[in-house]
Order: sequence, then C-alpha cells, then structure tokens
Amino acid sequence: GKPGWGDNMAFLTTLVNTNGGQWFDMQWKPQIDTKPWKDAITFYVDMMKKNGPPGASANSFNENLALFNEGKCAAWVDATIAASFISDPKQSKVADKVAYAQAPTAVTPKGANWLWSWNLAIPASSTKDAAAQTFIKWATSKDYINLVAKETGWNTVPTGTRKSTYANPEFQKVAKFAAAEKKAIDSANPTDSTLPKSPYVGVQYAAIPEFQAIGVAVGQQMSAALAGKVTVDAALKTAQTSAEREMKKGGYYK
Repeated sequence: GKPGWGDNMAFLTTLVNTNGGQWFDMQWKPQIDTKPWKDAITFYVDMMKKNGPPGASANSFNENLALFNEGKCAAWVDATIAASFISDPKQSKVADKVAYAQAPTAVTPKGANWLWSWNLAIPASSTKDAAAQTFIKWATSKDYINLVAKETGWNTVPTGTRKSTYANPEFQKVAKFAAAEKKAIDSANPTDSTLPKSPYVGVQYAAIPEFQAIGVAVGQQMSAALAGKVTVDAALKTAQTSAEREMKKGGYYK
C-alpha cells in the first residue's frame, strides 16, 4: 500500500513478525535483508499482484475502506476500528455479508496482531488542566458510552475504550465483531511481538526516535516493489542500507 511507517509498514511489519522476522536484533542491527523479510514481502507482492486492486501501492486505510464497503475487497487486514464502519449498512454495501477473524499467521502467531491507540492528553502549558481532566474522565466513562448508545445506538459507541463495553449484552447484540475485536486487542503484546528476542517495544513499529525515518524509507522501497519498479531483493537491500545509516547516525553502533 501507500508508503509510510504507519501506512504500508504497519501491516507489513505484522507480516514480517509472523514469518519469524524482526526490525532489529539485540545489538540493534537492522534485520531487513533477511529470509523472514524476503518471505513476507515476496508473499505480499505476489498476492497483491495476483489478487489486489489496481494501484494498490497508493492505497491506505481510507482507500481500502472504500473498496471494502463497495464490495470490491474480499479480505482486509487492518485496525479493529474498521469493523464498526464495514458493519454499518449506512456506509457499507456488504454489511450483512461480513465475517471477522484474527490476522492470518505463518510460522508464529507472535506479532500477527498489531497494537495502536488514540489517546487524550493534557499539555503541560494548560491553564485549565482540572477542567480537562474532568472532561477526559467523562469522555472515557460508562456514562458517556451509555449516552452515545441512547442517542445514536449501541452500534455507534466508541470501541476499544472500556472492557465493560464488550460485556454489555446490548453491544454484543448489534456488534457482530465484538468478540473478534476484543480477542485482537487482548492478544497483541508490544513487549513480546517477535519470534527472536528483540530490544524494542512495539508490534508494528519500534518505539525509538529513529523509527519514523526508517519506517518511511523502508515503506517507500516496499511500495516500489509492489508497483514493480524494483525487485523484492533490491528493495530489501536498499531498505537495509537506509536503516543501517539511520541507526549509526543515532549512535546505536559504529
């Protein structure tokens, strides 16, 4: 898909994880030009060329959501929040034909499900921090969930915010995706997401300052491979060189 550390590399990192790969070894050396990465990216490129939509190398979440809702995408691996959109008859032509499952696995289930979240924070410069904290407490409360359900229906409540939501019979009744979504959230482990031991925290990313630049550069190479502009081997070699350069610049090794 569209190149970016949070675009194509989010999914591709989980694909690498489940093929037994990782971003960095315990010495922080990039592991991109390795067999697990080649297996994952070769599978991805071949599958997308054979079964993917035209122009897939430019697609990200919104483009894939539109394709799925139009009935032009048979299988889509992405964030659990998408479930509430594709199951909504007002948005999706296939709302009554959708089933939900965990992300597929290869040699290991580790890191096949990614983990990300959107959060509310109070800036240190705030002069209304008490009011902001009161708002955050309310906006993430059971009262807020119940208010949304009352006003617009249980199928529109924010998911992934409270464990109690998934235990609510009314939510379970309208959210066919509830069990699969909760399982995905519960099974994603950012501290143990790769088969070989890794020094970083994160499932589909590495929580270090250098990762954004590395992820973007690698994402561009993977997108180029998907578009047929370079071979998978060439893309991995270039990506490895880019990652090594950033890590050396960051002082991880000489």
